[in-house]
Amino acid sequence: MVPRSDHSTLLGHGIWVIDTGYQRPMFDAAYLVVEQGRAAFIDTGTSLAVPRLLAALEAAGVAHDAVDWVIPTHVHLDHAGGAGTLMAALPAAKLLVHPRGARHLINPTVLLGSARAVYGDEAVRRAYGTVVPVDASRVVESADGMVIGLAGRPLTLFDTPGHARHHHCIWDERSLGFFTGDTFGLSYREFDTPQSAWLLPTTTPTQFDPAALRTSIERMLARQPQRMYLTHYGCISNVAALGRDLLAQLDAVVALGERVRLQVLETTERHAALKAGLTALYLQRLQGLGSTLPRERTLDLLAMDIELNAQGMAGWLDAASIAKP
Repeated sequence: MVPRSDHSTLLGHGIWVIDTGYQRPMFDAAYLVVEQGRAAFIDTGTSLAVPRLLAALEAAGVAHDAVDWVIPTHVHLDHAGGAGTLMAALPAAKLLVHPRGARHLINPTVLLGSARAVYGDEAVRRAYGTVVPVDASRVVESADGMVIGLAGRPLTLFDTPGHARHHHCIWDERSLGFFTGDTFGLSYREFDTPQSAWLLPTTTPTQFDPAALRTSIERMLARQPQRMYLTHYGCISNVAALGRDLLAQLDAVVALGERVRLQVLETTERHAALKAGLTALYLQRLQGLGSTLPRERTLDLLAMDIELNAQGMAGWLDAASIAKP
């Protein structure tokens, strides 16, 4: 029997996956890594998820003061919104965050403002709860190639822009796996088929950069990982094949963006065209994998991703247009 609590499951190698409860079941994960009685959290979900994280800690038999690290992969609120609340419950922990994101967890005013601009005030309150600042004295900034120890277990930080410039991924030599945040895409368990899991690149606002994302993905694949621990959602294997397909989909997304850009559409028309193109791409990929989910259910599960990915692509197209002479 696999050890678990109500919302967490032991995957092996001392790694627990925790369903944070954000949006829907098995949509947003945090991870707990346990080594010789010491622990680290990787991603936190929102502040509303903290009771689940602490319950997982109890299920793992780890005391609150035995947590050494809290490591958001980046500072988007579904990954780091609960960092301040969690840190308040973990007296010995340090927060390890990308240097571009550290100030936003010390003072989350700008972070919240950005979220409100995308989602609206009420949606932010409902989805993320209270975002608590982290004391600057407890914050450590990561660096590319930096290695931290968890009871002697090395965890290596990789600077991985593309989804966000404040994104790093964590390589765990013990499990031969990366904690990928959003850099290695999204894979929802509802879309698993006997043929394969399905992985799609996320292009959400506001810093989508396909060239940087390709470099980050290729750099991770060069380590020949056996598994990837995705925030959205869970552990996937068959990494080499899924990585090749992820890069092919990234190319398809770029081609879609270029086609839409050349049409010189009004803003609302462009958004609709990007959404339609993404929808067609996703449905085609799922059909190829033998997905039997009804179309209506598929589109319901992907509605938020289609909307936000189209917004992020528009931002990328606008930035690319400004950059051209």
